[in-house]
Amino acid sequence: MTDMMISNSSESAQVGFGGGCHWCTEAVFASLRGVSCVQQGFICSHPPNDQYSEAVLVEFNERHISLDILIEIHLRTHASSSQHTLRTRYRSAIYAADEAMIVRCRVALESLQYQFEKPLVTSTFSLVGFKASEDRYRDYYASNPDKPFCVTYIEPKLAMLKRKYSSSLKHGK
Repeated sequence: MTDMMISNSSESAQVGFGGGCHWCTEAVFASLRGVSCVQQGFICSHPPNDQYSEAVLVEFNERHISLDILIEIHLRTHASSSQHTLRTRYRSAIYAADEAMIVRCRVALESLQYQFEKPLVTSTFSLVGFKASEDRYRDYYASNPDKPFCVTYIEPKLAMLKRKYSSSLKHGK
């Protein structure tokens, strides 16, 4: 794996999420309690999904936030049921480090489908490679909350999290 963050904690797990702009995705997951690290960048899997696409690598502690909640929030904060023309760049996906997590992710997707009018296009893949974004793009929302992009695209997602997932947010977010 390229530039992959390796966790040293036996209590933490890693999962990748792709679907929309990684600035948005980074801000969403960074606001959640139980998430200790969000790395913004590009993730790939095995062929035919070996082209890198925008995503984040999330380190989390399941004692504080479940994988199922992370997946649900992911589905609610990007166009998870839209097969739009930018899906190569913004692959709607969950990237898991091992087969057991892949199975858990697929079960979660199946159990959440009923909450969406259209079929989910989100797929689950093996996490094969990760390349971090350039430093100047990392923590974009935290560094630029008043920029038009942040106000237009990120703030509505964070507002929805406050309304629907307040118990999953870090204090003060």
